[in-house]
Amino acid sequence: MTAPDRDPSLDLALAGEMALVLSGRGFVAKAFGDRNSALDHLFSLIPAGLKVGLGGSTTLAELGVVERLRAGPYRLIDRYRTANWDATMDAYREALLADVFVTGVNAITRKGELVCIDSSGNRVAAMIFGPRRVIVVAGINKIVDDLDAAFARLRTIAPLNCRRLGHRTPCAESGVCEGCLSTETMCNYTGIIHHGLKEKDRIYVILLAESLGF
Repeated sequence: MTAPDRDPSLDLALAGEMALVLSGRGFVAKAFGDRNSALDHLFSLIPAGLKVGLGGSTTLAELGVVERLRAGPYRLIDRYRTANWDATMDAYREALLADVFVTGVNAITRKGELVCIDSSGNRVAAMIFGPRRVIVVAGINKIVDDLDAAFARLRTIAPLNCRRLGHRTPCAESGVCEGCLSTETMCNYTGIIHHGLKEKDRIYVILLAESLGF
């Protein structure tokens, strides 16, 4: 959430500034000052009956997006309700051909680049190619100066994510990225979307004027 001593108008201004930057790079982007407005807008972009895929995201979890998709008139590919790992992988593959893919993002540079790091690569893959529309939901804590800062952020959040998911990696123990080659590492695939001009307006970014997720 926004720090109590910070003026919320500054956060909204930052979100609005980044929405303009992203819009100038071939994305569709909108900034919101409150969750309800952002969520109403998100679901206005998903017509009833469409097949919807999901990227792993603590931001979506915090906002209750998955539960609302489950309760709605959508054909949700529910990666969280699979019987085993093989079924999970099948869900990941099916999501590559979804009508809409909803996800978070690990970092957004001031230049307007989207940066993600994945364990299985399904989120990175779907954001880059496959689903007809990608909707990215992000808080202002994901905004960083440049790609170097984005990679530094990835190294900071990886230990948190490994601990959250119970991965037995060196960083889960130490709290610091150690550049390991563990079979349980979360840092297997990194994707950078430099702009959205190849398929203009395919990627829609919803920015909230608060901190969300890792």
